[in-house]
Order: sequence, then structure tokens, then C-alpha cells
Amino acid sequence: MTPWKGLAAVVLTTVAAMTPVFGVAALATPVEHGLPVSGTVFGLTLSGFFAMSAAGAPFARRIAARLPVSVVLALVNALAAAGLVIAALAPNAGVLGGALVVAGAGAALTQPVAGRFIAVRVPAHRLSLASGLVSAALGVSPLLPGLLAGLVAGPHGWRAALWAALVCPVLGLAVTPFSRETSAPAAASSPAPSEPSAPVGGGVGMVLGLWTVAAALATIGSNATASYFIQIGTHSGMSTGLAGIMQSVAGLLAVAVRLVAGIAADRAPRRNPAIVAGMMLAGGVGLLITAAGNPVCFVAGAALTVAGGWGWTGLLFAAVLRVLPGEGARAGGQVQLGLFTGAAVAPFAFGAVSGTLGLRATLLIAALVAGLGAVAMTAGTNLLRRAENPRPATAPAPLQAADQV
Repeated sequence: MTPWKGLAAVVLTTVAAMTPVFGVAALATPVEHGLPVSGTVFGLTLSGFFAMSAAGAPFARRIAARLPVSVVLALVNALAAAGLVIAALAPNAGVLGGALVVAGAGAALTQPVAGRFIAVRVPAHRLSLASGLVSAALGVSPLLPGLLAGLVAGPHGWRAALWAALVCPVLGLAVTPFSRETSAPAAASSPAPSEPSAPVGGGVGMVLGLWTVAAALATIGSNATASYFIQIGTHSGMSTGLAGIMQSVAGLLAVAVRLVAGIAADRAPRRNPAIVAGMMLAGGVGLLITAAGNPVCFVAGAALTVAGGWGWTGLLFAAVLRVLPGEGARAGGQVQLGLFTGAAVAPFAFGAVSGTLGLRATLLIAALVAGLGAVAMTAGTNLLRRAENPRPATAPAPLQAADQV
């Protein structure tokens, strides 16, 4: 049986899991005025979602490894729906933060269950494409919130926009039966013969540690842009509606980049880590351009930040799957730890720093952090290459004539 219908259920559930936080983030301005709440506190509520997802990663990995995939996906959609309902009814910032924590608990399950499904059901020569599809869900996630902010929140209010966002988890719940295991597992638990995986050992642990740090650092910049996209756009001279539409366009661009990158990477999967480092660096360059603070630079810089700065996630996922063959839930949890740790820091830090130093200086700092992520990714990749290709022991020099007996 083809794994792609089941993978579609995983992708739709991942979109649903991220809808509460991106939905609230896209409605930042009306929410801050409606509750009311300061920008710093609002950033803290967004960080709570990602902090819950990062802190729950080890526990989520065990759940995803033991329960049926369809059950885990149903749980994710239910928690996302609950988070949206509570947020739509929230009378104050405390309840709003609690709603995002509830949704964050569901989001913690997404990467481990996706890793388990891909490792078992997807052929090894399609790992990058499958990982790119799951990663593309992160690009799709801001799409509906951006449209709701531009089309629903204006005439009907931010609460109505959150109620409308319930379509995502409802649709995700409807397709979860596609993920049921009704056939023998695909030969994906072991790497393709032409691409042997790295030896698992202490060196690989250091590689994964560096890649996790890189993911966290690179995510700080890209997540801040995704979370505050509309606010950055309005600060650059665009209307709220146009900025919301631009957020949706940038999300579609990110999806296209991840799918194209996944298809191309399956032809030469060993290049994935190097491409990831390059895309992280591109995200930092996009932040530098965005910092110029005019509409043209916002469009160009934000598109590069979202497409490049977010486009690497699927390739990193596939790279970790190859380093940890047959351990899909662990691989997903490892990637999630980096992604959501950085995402937890980003909204609160961005709100606090921009309130003190201004938006332009904050974007410049975020660009520097993204660059450091690329450095950490490169360091881990170089370490992996040394582990895969150890230098042979140096042969003793031949005896000189004067030393011979």
C-alpha cells in the first residue's frame, strides 16, 4: 500500500498543530488591543507554546513510539482544536497563554510521530521528499492565519478568526484513518545501499548536538519573522491586510522550496547538511534585508527569510533520519528539540528586545544569531565527515641506511 495517503494525514495534522500559535501571532495587533496586553507579555504567551513543545519532546517521543500513529494524530488534532476554542474565548492574557500551552502539548507529538511514520513506511530513496512534505507543513501553517487576519479579523474581530481556524484540526481529524498501518512496513528503516549511514557512536552524538544547537539558533530568526510577520510588514509601511496576504504568499514560497529541495536532495542525500547550512545563512541575509525598513526590502527580505530560513527543516529531518537509521521517533524528537527550543526563545526575546532597542536593531541581532546557526551546522557536518572517513594510521617511515643494523 502506498504511504502517501498516510503521509498526507501526517502533514495535515502538523498544519493543524501549528495553527493555534500562528493564528494568535497573525492577530497580534487586535489581540493586544482587545484583551489588552503588552507586546512583551504577548510574546511570552507565544513562547509558551514552543516551550511546551520543546520540554515535552522526550515524553512525546515515547508516546509516539508506543501508540498507533492514527491515535497520536487524532490526539494532536484534538489538542489543537481545544487550544483554538480556549483562545477564542480567552478573557485575559493568562487564559490565552494557557490555550497555547494546551496546543503546544499536541505539537510536541508531531515530529516524533512523523519520524516514526517515515522511517517505517517510506522507502529510503524518498526520505528527503517525505521529510520535505512534513516540513512544508510549517510553511503552510501561517497561510490560513494570514488570510484570516486579512479577511475575517477586520470585519468580524479576532475571536471570529480563531473560530474559523478550527477548520484545520477538524480536517486533520477527518483524515487520520489514512495513517493506519494496513500493510507491511516499507524498506525505509535501513538506508539505501548506495548511501550508507554514518556509524552510530559517541561522535554521532556530538554531531546531533551541534545540529540541534544550529536548528535552535537558526529558528530564532526565522520564527521571529513568522510570528511577527504582519507587525514587521506594517512597520515597513504596508497595510495590515496586505501584510497578511504577503504572509500567505511567503508561506506558499516556503512550501515550494521545501518540496523542490526534498526532491533534489534524494538524488544526493549526503549533501543535505551542507545545503542546510547554506539555507540557514540565506535566512540571516533575508533578515538583514528586512531590517532596511521599507516595503520593497520587506517583501524581498521576508520572502528570503521564510523560504530560506525555514526551508532547511525537511532536509535536516532527513539528514538525522539517515544518521539514526530505524529510529524514526528519536530522529523526529531530536529535530523537534532544536526547532522548538529556538521557537520558544524567539517570540518573547523578539518582543522584549524590539521594545528596548527598536525593530531594526532586533532584526540585525536575529540575523547574527541565524549566522551562528549556520556555523554550528557546518561544524557538526565536518565532524560527521571525519567520523565517516577516518584518516588511516600513518605508516612508519622506512629506515634510513644509516639506521639499519
